[in-house]
Amino acid sequence: MHTSRRRLLSLLAGVALAAGPTVAAVPGAAGAAAPPHRPVIFVHGSAGSAAQFQSQAKRLASNGYPMDIIEAHEYDSPNVATILPQVYAGLDARISRLLAETGADRVDLLAHSLGTFVTQGYLNSSPARAARAAHYVNLDGRTAGSPPGGVPTLAIWGEGDPARAVVGATNVYFPQQSHTQTVSSRESFGEIFRFLQGRAPRTTTIVPQLFGTARVSGRAVLFPSNVGVGDATLEVYPVSSLTGGRLSSRPAHRVPLGDDGSFGPFPVLATARYEFAIVRAGAATHHFYFQPFLRSDSFVRLATSRPGEGLGALVDTSDRHTALTIQRQKEWWGDQGDAGDNLWINGRDVLNAANTPRVKRTIAVFAFDDGSDGVTDLTAPLPEFFSQTFITGMDVFIPAAPAHLGLVRIAVGQRGGGYDVINVPNWRSSEHRVTVSVDDF
Repeated sequence: MHTSRRRLLSLLAGVALAAGPTVAAVPGAAGAAAPPHRPVIFVHGSAGSAAQFQSQAKRLASNGYPMDIIEAHEYDSPNVATILPQVYAGLDARISRLLAETGADRVDLLAHSLGTFVTQGYLNSSPARAARAAHYVNLDGRTAGSPPGGVPTLAIWGEGDPARAVVGATNVYFPQQSHTQTVSSRESFGEIFRFLQGRAPRTTTIVPQLFGTARVSGRAVLFPSNVGVGDATLEVYPVSSLTGGRLSSRPAHRVPLGDDGSFGPFPVLATARYEFAIVRAGAATHHFYFQPFLRSDSFVRLATSRPGEGLGALVDTSDRHTALTIQRQKEWWGDQGDAGDNLWINGRDVLNAANTPRVKRTIAVFAFDDGSDGVTDLTAPLPEFFSQTFITGMDVFIPAAPAHLGLVRIAVGQRGGGYDVINVPNWRSSEHRVTVSVDDF
């Protein structure tokens, strides 16, 4: 995600990009035909995760890529300056494993924002490292005087300075797309696929798996470090497409989370809605609601916090109100009129020029009853949330009900067209947290 020029310069000053260790190539078996698709690795940006590439991974799969060769390389972005050697070593190991598993000659690397700092440094650090990358895609991130490591490069740029470029690369500009939108948009996908495959994709839509079941996997992580959530259980429930209420009191899946927060894969109906609930001793149950996955998905991320820590500790709670986080991998624009977005909670559009200006690049909206006074006040954002990168907070009274018998009506008017309804139960914030993921397409 976005990093300021000042921050980037400080990172450069604080990190020595020493030449990496010797990296052995892993060629396919002698005489074996090269696989039709190289492995794809996405490196996220500041406060990011695999979730930014979730839609593009499914678009790749819709065009014939096996899901198991599409991966994300995650790291603790706030501390990248001190852990860069470990990030590089982990990327070395991931590439070696994928080459060995697939028989491919090289991998394709894609990175966004701060991830372009990480990946450009990686490719420039060692000719052996660069030799194992067939293509590099630089998504709205760092400029460069030449393709990193000499690797053929596509650079995609969104709104901002039109002079930005990677010299010697294929530079493509989408001036009406926001920073994270350049990662998730179908227009970017068309350029990415053409660059990697040398031809246009069959489709830029996510093609649903209409028959059989999809398989879903991912990680529960602490935001923004991407450290896995351990000592917790994940419960998965099919829910009503109208209300978000559970269709059964028994979960379809109940699994302990791995030490790294991993779960799955497990089967789901591709066109059904599901609730994922993280259950931890001594902590509020965290409920995550998704729109239908449409097809198999290994990039599901459940971002949460430890009890009493992080942004979760700043949310006021009570038996009377529901606390929501609503996220989308495309910025919310509350100050662009008909060219912007709408987010209605119980019939009221909560976006405005104060809490979601275009320049804020808001991805996640925290909405709860600030002060637990039963009053909504949208005149100004909540400063402790608004000061965070890609996040805003707003004082919205969302009535809760005993045993979550009511619902929260959530509707989204997507800029550029499209309307989504994602209703959820009105859980009491005294014992529950609720996150709603809205599709970015």
